[in-house]
Amino acid sequence: MDTITSPSAANLSLDIAVGGMTCASCVGRVEKALKKVPGVQEATVNLATESARITYADADQMPARLRRAVRDAGYEVRTPAQVDALESVSPWAGFGPVAIGALLSAPLALPMVGDLFGQHWMLPAWLQFVLATPVQFILGARFYKAGWHALLARSGNMDLLVSIGTTAGWALSVWLWLTAPDGAMVHLYFEGSAVVITLVLLGKWLEARAKRQTTAAIRSLHALRPDVAHWLGRDGEVDVPVADVMVGDHIAVKPGERFPVDGTLSEGQTQVDESMLTGEPLPVRKDVGDKLTGGSINGEGRVVLQVTAVGVDTVLARIIRLVEDAQAAKAPIQRLVDKVSAVFVPVVLVLALLTLLGWWLTGHPFETAVIHAVAVLVIACPCALGLATPAAIMAGTGVAAQHGILIKDAQALELAHKVDVVAFDKTGTLTVGRPRLSALLVPGAVDASAPLEGSTAPEVASVGTLLRIAASLQSGSEHPLARAVVAAAQEQGITIVAPQQLQAVPGRGTEGEVDTRRFVIGSLRWMEELGVDLQPMAAKATGLQAEGATVSAMAERTGQGLTLRALMAFADEPKPGASEALATLRAQGIRVVMISGDNRGAAHAMGHRLGLNPDAGEVMAEVLPGDKAALVAQLKAGTAAKPGGRTVAMVGDGVNDAPALAAADVGLAMGNGTDVAMHAAGITLMRGDLTLVAAALDISDRTVAKIRQNLFWAFAYNVAGIPLAALGYLNPVVAGAAMALSSVSVMTNALLLKRWKPRE
Repeated sequence: MDTITSPSAANLSLDIAVGGMTCASCVGRVEKALKKVPGVQEATVNLATESARITYADADQMPARLRRAVRDAGYEVRTPAQVDALESVSPWAGFGPVAIGALLSAPLALPMVGDLFGQHWMLPAWLQFVLATPVQFILGARFYKAGWHALLARSGNMDLLVSIGTTAGWALSVWLWLTAPDGAMVHLYFEGSAVVITLVLLGKWLEARAKRQTTAAIRSLHALRPDVAHWLGRDGEVDVPVADVMVGDHIAVKPGERFPVDGTLSEGQTQVDESMLTGEPLPVRKDVGDKLTGGSINGEGRVVLQVTAVGVDTVLARIIRLVEDAQAAKAPIQRLVDKVSAVFVPVVLVLALLTLLGWWLTGHPFETAVIHAVAVLVIACPCALGLATPAAIMAGTGVAAQHGILIKDAQALELAHKVDVVAFDKTGTLTVGRPRLSALLVPGAVDASAPLEGSTAPEVASVGTLLRIAASLQSGSEHPLARAVVAAAQEQGITIVAPQQLQAVPGRGTEGEVDTRRFVIGSLRWMEELGVDLQPMAAKATGLQAEGATVSAMAERTGQGLTLRALMAFADEPKPGASEALATLRAQGIRVVMISGDNRGAAHAMGHRLGLNPDAGEVMAEVLPGDKAALVAQLKAGTAAKPGGRTVAMVGDGVNDAPALAAADVGLAMGNGTDVAMHAAGITLMRGDLTLVAAALDISDRTVAKIRQNLFWAFAYNVAGIPLAALGYLNPVVAGAAMALSSVSVMTNALLLKRWKPRE
């Protein structure tokens, strides 16, 4: 832990591992202490991960001041080495105090068992004192220490309730023993205090063990990084620490080894297992020039890669950071829980005092009143409240990451289950995203479907010339249609030249000079805006669009203005499984929408191929990149049938999708897209499989359900338990068992999420 990042130019972010927190009240205390430090913008503390994330304005010695604030609040600041040691311990680590407490408490609890069978096995008072006192003050020292720090901070926590309650029971027993007449048999309550402490220790041990299981996803991701790389230098192959590898180096990877860093394949070919990163079980073939991701497993051949990213810049490092961010974040529902927890302990102390006075003033013995008050103190533990939400979020985000779904923030996780509209970008998301130039037509051509080659039309010579000009104009663009033009020219062996005075018009096209002639190339709509006469080829364009092609035009600037020179038709294919993924969402009652910049005919044709109904508003065509965010806002505003608004998810992969991803309630970026899109989205799908969209919504639904279940049980324990204890129906031992069970049940319920798998 203890890492510093820079979320913005003005602020820094620091993660601190915090030890000694036991309940939601502790979370509030640490947050309050951190927020008091001048310069702190935000402080979020997570009980399940035992960590604090602080955003602050850069100032002198700020990290040291923040760590000091945690210590002054009475908690431990753990070093990265201590965190690693805690995560790598045996499952039975920390059980020693529980075992000792059980051995000392068992003889004290034996008479309670004997009473069930009519036997009286009461131990002498001095022996009860000898057995109970070490449990109370040695094994229970942690509760006194933490409770004392809470008092100094003028707040309360679980430890304060346990220490006051068990001390009251122990002190009452000592007083009754010392004031009893000689030879009298007095009922003492040593067993109650000792058993309660033992049960609480058992509950905290089970809780810590469950916490280690919830962080298993992070540990498994860390384990993907090898420590050594086979570096290729002047002296041949040398093993060096991965930390010494630099961008541009060449690294050898043997069969069965993990790739230590990101790179491109420079020698050999292989099959790569990327399942731990993408959730895809089948190996992926890699040839020279293909990208390789650190952490994935090399298949059957020895290969050499050229390093493109190391350290925190690798894909694996970013994945780990995303999962850690999501697990450290605080869901909106947790903020309400924190407000309740802030007043919980003082209210319980008042209720315990009222219980004591109520029983005593109604004529009951003082010891009876004390025992009932102790039961109230012991059963009213806010630790289950503090664990309910973060435990579920940790388990949900962890299992989602194992299946290729990276959830960047808890808010996206909490909102995704409400989604009732999913908007998809077309190119690269619903389609393969690698359109090919299927036809280049010039005015006067006889055959409207004339291909690029094989035509006997007299215009074929000019087709080659125009293809050369178009490819030269598009040679510097990353747009999928531009790449298709360049690829078509390269396939025919056409030489591409560098254009002059190139000017790109976002969402419309490109203008520039080739061979001293000036051309514009772009959408038909742009051509109409520029005043190009498209009438000579209008019928051909309409026919191509009806077949589902995307049609662009090229015009030349002459002395008479812009003159149409060619039409270009592009064909793209739906992604495998795209129509099935859309059908799955629709079957769940979710409205699906395709957003495309293509003309209406091409967009509608592709919509029909995907199983969408353009007449029902499921296809939105001719949408400029800058208008996508506004369109998402319109979808969120709702309809006459649902005026209250809708919860909209946007799925995209390109730079121009980033504003729409940010504008949506939930943004889902395809992991094979751009970094800008992934940064803007709350959820990243690590492989281009559209079935992961439904899976992301499903894991959100399951996680939110677990949060609600956990909060219900956490509140139910207290709402039902406190009155029962106050009315005398629960003794301290039963109350202690119920309190320990509340935390363990919350953690166990959250861990059930680890069994989740995407539906087939």
